[in-house]
Amino acid sequence: MGEEHGTVVIGAGPAGLTAAYELLRRDSAVRVFEADEVVGGISRTVERDGWRFDIGGHRFFTKVARVEEFWHEILPDEDFLLRPRMSRIYYRGALFDYPLSAANALRNLGVREAALCMGSYARARLRPPKDQSHFEGWVSARFGWRLYSMFFKTYTEKVWGMPADRLQADWAAQRIKNLSLAKAVRNAVLPRRNRKDVTSLIEEFQYPKLGPGMMWERCAEEVRRRGGRVDTGTWVTAVHRDPERRRAVAVTVNGAGGQRTEPAEHVVSSMPISELVAALRPAAPPEVLAAAADLRYRDFLTVALVVPEEFSFPDNWIYVHDPAVRVGRIQNFGSWSPHLVKDGRTCLGLEYFVFEDDETWRTPDAELVAAATAELERLGLVRPGVVEAGYVVRMPKAYPVYDERYQHNVDVIRDWLAREVPNVHPVGRNGMHRYNNQDHSMLTAMLTAENIACGTRHDVWSVNVEQDYHEESSHDGDGHRGTGRDAPVVPARPAVPVGTTLDGAGGGAGAGTGGGTARLDRPAHVRLG
Repeated sequence: MGEEHGTVVIGAGPAGLTAAYELLRRDSAVRVFEADEVVGGISRTVERDGWRFDIGGHRFFTKVARVEEFWHEILPDEDFLLRPRMSRIYYRGALFDYPLSAANALRNLGVREAALCMGSYARARLRPPKDQSHFEGWVSARFGWRLYSMFFKTYTEKVWGMPADRLQADWAAQRIKNLSLAKAVRNAVLPRRNRKDVTSLIEEFQYPKLGPGMMWERCAEEVRRRGGRVDTGTWVTAVHRDPERRRAVAVTVNGAGGQRTEPAEHVVSSMPISELVAALRPAAPPEVLAAAADLRYRDFLTVALVVPEEFSFPDNWIYVHDPAVRVGRIQNFGSWSPHLVKDGRTCLGLEYFVFEDDETWRTPDAELVAAATAELERLGLVRPGVVEAGYVVRMPKAYPVYDERYQHNVDVIRDWLAREVPNVHPVGRNGMHRYNNQDHSMLTAMLTAENIACGTRHDVWSVNVEQDYHEESSHDGDGHRGTGRDAPVVPARPAVPVGTTLDGAGGGAGAGTGGGTARLDRPAHVRLG
C-alpha cells in the first residue's frame, strides 16, 4: 500500500465505499468508519424476518459509463435483474398512468372532468397567474389550476412539508423542463418507445436481486479482501487538524473497542457536512459553525406492511395525491424483486416525508403500523383486516434541504475547508449537501480518489451541475443545460446567530454514514390481530 497512514473514509454508503474501493485500486491504504451496524447508507437493504426493504427505491440506471462499469465489477451479471419501470398516480380512487396516457386519463377523469380540466387550462393560457415566481403559479400557468391541484400540489407539499406557493419556481422549470399540457398530450398520443433519453421515463432498469444493499455489502467485502478496513458501529467523533500545516492529521472514533485516535493523510467525508464541521478540532471559526448549523434536512420513514399476494400491483411505486391521507408514496417491494418478499405474500412500503422533530417521527412503531394500515385500507388498496405484519424504518437526513441561504452556507464551508484543511474531501449527497442520485454520489467519490492517489485536480463540485440527467440528452433550443439540482429552494428559517454551534458539537457530533443513518433501533415487528 502507499502512504503509511493512508486515507480515512467517513461513512460506508455509496460515496464512501466507492472512494475506498477506488483508492485500493490505486494501492492506497484505506480505513472506513460507519456509525451504523450495516453499510449502504440510504441505499441499504433493511432485512427483518426474511423480508427485505429498499429505503426510497433505487433504480440502477445511469448515463455515467464508469459508474455502470463499477456496478458490474462489484456484482456479476447474474445478480442483476432487468425490471420494468412502472409508476402511477393515485387520485380519487383511480390510478393514472405516468407518464400521461390520454386514454387512461380520459377514462379515469370522465368526459366532464376532462372538459373542465381543458377549460381550466384555456383560462390559464388566456389569463396566466400574475405571480409565477413560485411553484404553484408556474405550474398552474402551464397546466391550469385544476390539473395542477390534482397532479402536482398535494404530493409536492407532502414531500417538502410546506405550501407549494412557498416553493420557488426555478425548481419546477428544471423538474418539468418546458413541459406543458399541450406537450404532455402530444407525448401521450404519440409515445416514443424505450425513452432512455429522459431519466424519469426510462422503461426498464437494472436492480440487484436482493436489493441495493446487496451492492454495498459486496463492495464492503471487496474493500476488506483488498486490504482495506470497514468498521461498522464506529462513530467518528472528531476530526483533528493542524492549523499551522493546514491539514487534517487524525480522527477520533468510538466503537465496540472504545475510543481511539486514528492518524490520517487524507479524510474523505460522506457524513453530513454540517456534522463534519461540528466535529473539527480545533473548532472552525464562528461564521463557519453558524453556516453549518443553518443547514437543514428532510427526514423519511417507511412503514412496511405484509399483505397477501392478491393485493400486489405491478408498479414499483404509486404516488399518492390524495390529501386525505399522509402517505406520500407506496412501494411494492415484490415488483422490485421477487427475492425481497415471500411466496404467497408481498410487502407494501408506505413512505412518509417528515422532519425529525415532528409528531409522526416521534410516534411509536405500533401506532405508525396501525395508522399506515388504516390509510392503506382507506385508499382501497387492501381489504380491511388483511395486513399481517408491519415494520418501521426511520431514515434521518435523507434529503438535504435547499433554502434561500443554503448555497451561501455551503460556499462558506466549502471555501474554508479548501483553504484550511484541503486534505478533507466532502463527497456524496449529505457530504456535499447536494441532492445527488446514487450514481452522481459515486462519481464524486471516484474523482476524489483520483485527486488523492494520482494528484489530479478534478472539481468534484461540478458533478451533477452541467450534466444532463433529468433532461433530454440534447441541448435545449436556448442552449441551457440542467442544473443538477433536483429539489426546490424553500423559505429559510430565522438566521442562526454567529457563534452558534451545532447541538452536541462540544462532545463530537460526527456521524459517519453515506446519505443518513437508518434508525432501525430493532423496529417493532407488530402482528395485527
